[in-house]
Amino acid sequence: MTALPGETPGTVGTDTPQDTVSPPEAGAEGPEHAEAPDASDAPAAPDAPDAPEQPDAPDAPEGTESSGTPADVDKDAEGDAEDGGAEATADAAPAEAAPAAELSEAQAELAAQRELRERIEKRKAEKAAPIAAGTGLSGTAADLLAAVRAVESGEKAGTAFFDSPAPAPAARRPAPAAAQPPRAPAAPTAQAASPEALDAVRAVLVEGGAPEALARPAVGALGEQAAELLRTDPWQLLAVPGVRPEQADGFARALLGPECGPDDGRRTSALVGWLLERAALQGHTALDAQTVRAALAERAVGDPDAAVRDAVEEGVALLFQEGDEPAPDDTGAEDGEADEAGLAQDADVAREPVQVLLGLDRYALAEESLADGLARLVNACEKAADWTEAAAAAPSPSAAELIRTTAAAGLVAHSGGEAARAEPAALIAAARGLGLRALGATHSEDGRRRLAAATGDPDTAVTLAGLLSGAQGPGRDEDGALALDLLVVLDAPQLDVEGAAVLVEALADGARLVLSGDPGVLGSAGAGRVFADVLASHACPQVVSRTPDPGPIGELVSGIGIGELHQVDAPGKEVVIVPVRDAGEAVHRTVQLVADSVPRAFSIPADETQVITVGHGGAAGTRALNEALKQRLNPGPGRFGGFDPGDRVVHVPAPGRAVPGVVRSADAEGLRLDCGGVPVVVPQERVESSVRHGWALSAHQAAGMRWPAAVVVLPGDAAQGLSRPWVYTAFGRGERHLSVVHGVDQALPHAVAQVPAQERTTRLRPLLEALATPDASS
Repeated sequence: MTALPGETPGTVGTDTPQDTVSPPEAGAEGPEHAEAPDASDAPAAPDAPDAPEQPDAPDAPEGTESSGTPADVDKDAEGDAEDGGAEATADAAPAEAAPAAELSEAQAELAAQRELRERIEKRKAEKAAPIAAGTGLSGTAADLLAAVRAVESGEKAGTAFFDSPAPAPAARRPAPAAAQPPRAPAAPTAQAASPEALDAVRAVLVEGGAPEALARPAVGALGEQAAELLRTDPWQLLAVPGVRPEQADGFARALLGPECGPDDGRRTSALVGWLLERAALQGHTALDAQTVRAALAERAVGDPDAAVRDAVEEGVALLFQEGDEPAPDDTGAEDGEADEAGLAQDADVAREPVQVLLGLDRYALAEESLADGLARLVNACEKAADWTEAAAAAPSPSAAELIRTTAAAGLVAHSGGEAARAEPAALIAAARGLGLRALGATHSEDGRRRLAAATGDPDTAVTLAGLLSGAQGPGRDEDGALALDLLVVLDAPQLDVEGAAVLVEALADGARLVLSGDPGVLGSAGAGRVFADVLASHACPQVVSRTPDPGPIGELVSGIGIGELHQVDAPGKEVVIVPVRDAGEAVHRTVQLVADSVPRAFSIPADETQVITVGHGGAAGTRALNEALKQRLNPGPGRFGGFDPGDRVVHVPAPGRAVPGVVRSADAEGLRLDCGGVPVVVPQERVESSVRHGWALSAHQAAGMRWPAAVVVLPGDAAQGLSRPWVYTAFGRGERHLSVVHGVDQALPHAVAQVPAQERTTRLRPLLEALATPDASS
């Protein structure tokens, strides 16, 4: 592979990894992509000896593209933190409530669903009542707590709980009352904080030595009673995005005085919730209890076992058991007694009889609802459909296999690369030809356009956000379900558990669902790994495409997918490597490629070339690259909140969603954008927090989209952020041309060969494996 004419070698710098001691910061890569205030001016840590930490990355609130594991939960997750949330910092008041004040479309839809709302309200009511030991739990958590007590006391064998038949899938929710016609719920907007509430919170913050700029996000996170909550429980400040434990400790010490200690129950419960929220930012829906205990010990908690037990009983976290029953020698009573939350009290106890997980109720409810909903689709589908003729007319053997499989199953998993997207397109066309209401949903507007081109009918393709909001698609039937017989979801790896639960809940009994995607790409921005868990559980038939991606880029990306970085033959310079020595040269070469070399060699204009880099901060992160590209491609004073007409931007309408667009103008209503042909007006107070320049994106932001040309920038200090899924995703974004600005030497082949996707701790797979799914394929 050779460089384009005029290119010379150099290396790059990018974000450094976050500290590796405690779980991830709000805004670290992971679910919801929320940028949060860093609260850098918040009070200092208390005298209690918090475990020392390494410094955060310079741009930690926006995140870097490195990975985290349950055992090392302070590294950045596999989600991208740039996509949604406020950029407000602690020393400058945010223009609007922080991301916690906003609900993503998936969260808002989930909250609007009748069944889940009733369950959540019931759980809240139970939490509000006086709690005796263990009685603050309900549902699955209460059953699991009883199981722990019974098994560890020797009263019952583990098989009494884990070998019992799986419960039948939940029945379809009843139709809504006929008094009003059903309509698709819309994502609610964040309620404006009242001036009185803001003033009260500011007074408490000032008294505790915290910056007044946290007032608005605090009200957004805690509600109108934020001032009262903070005064009685100062550690509630941890609910504000970007606030760290040492800052909350200093705030609490200033308000409570010397009686404030590291083992205060309010502190320990808040820390447990904070750890789980940070883990969710990495994609985990639960954490191993031992991981939580270890993190609490590093935060100067004297009795981590008691802290976790109290958090469970207070309803801050739910307790789950996963895994098989241990061998008989591991369950003897002589090994030491265990407390009622399944947490070892005796240091001699080597391990717990089963894996004990802690999770937040929102993700527990979503995973349980999703598992039940998928089982409902599997079991309710009519399987005698004859689609033989449609399969015979399919354009490829893989498409024919997908059509035949879908005819006989309510849930199907389809996997393949970019070229394999033609197969779900053929399925949609075939189903519509049979008179079925069939539709395809994609992660992005770009994906929607590509699917519509593949099917030849723009009415066959929608975005998931548009479908769930009712802005696109067929709308709802009289039962409130989507008026569809077949839904094909492309870019399925981008589905987080809450969004997937909403989607499945919206499908009617008898509808078919096909989840289609490339297992090699980066996972969802939100918590969970839905597509991977469905594949691993074998809960449904699976169709693996045999259609390879064509050309040198396809060959290169296919090799990366199996852990091999090949030098491919690219006679038309489809793939070009541009070595660089330092960050300054990396930025210079990137600008040269976008503005000159690629347009000259391939006739691809600059606005159709996408730059992708590892992190947002650093000398060659998205910020630095966007600044340099703007100066070259669209210089201007930034008179509209830092933007000028013609600027390429990324709009973040909700946490976890990044929508590319172009600035058109601005007026009293706000900044006017063109997002893929859709006009969007961003209110003035939202511009700073939800619009960023978009010539350069992270790989997570670019997932689910493609451009005629892509320039991937690998700065010299980006090695720790590289993994096989990251490289696979970034290198696969170019359709006709890929340039790699290469400054990481052997770190690139090492990442491809040795750094696979980091696992996310979730409960969906065992939940699916426990459900009765007679169509499951091995």
